[in-house]
Amino acid sequence: MRAKITYFVTAAVLVFYFVLVGSRGFLLIEHGTPLTVTFGVAVLILPVIGVWFLWKNTQFVSRANALAVQLDAEGGLPVDELVRTASGRIDRDSADAVFARRREETEDSPDDWRCWFRLAVAYQDARDTPRARKAMQRAIALHGTEKARPGTP
Repeated sequence: MRAKITYFVTAAVLVFYFVLVGSRGFLLIEHGTPLTVTFGVAVLILPVIGVWFLWKNTQFVSRANALAVQLDAEGGLPVDELVRTASGRIDRDSADAVFARRREETEDSPDDWRCWFRLAVAYQDARDTPRARKAMQRAIALHGTEKARPGTP
């Protein structure tokens, strides 16, 4: 729940920033000189890119959460079996051992989105966020393909 609150607060701050920057862009364009119009258009590009980035991340998070809900309903969410240090951090060797099992599972069933989801969790536990994101994107894509096939729920 804390992560959701943080995400929405950050998104709200970003939207406020986009509105603020966008209004400055329009003010520059209204000034009317070639230089200020050029700067105004350039400034307006920043909020457009930011809104696109925020939208894509929100889609990613909502799709990943939908997969987690479905996997939980199926009883397939990975069990937290990681050893933790006294401070609560995940032990690196423990994360590597779980990761090795998840990678083998995914290699055995490369078209199963559930395996890719669990691999993404293992990557995240091993603190490899870029690969965790790519594995989750693969799980989302495979889930979409599975739903598009006739005869699948």
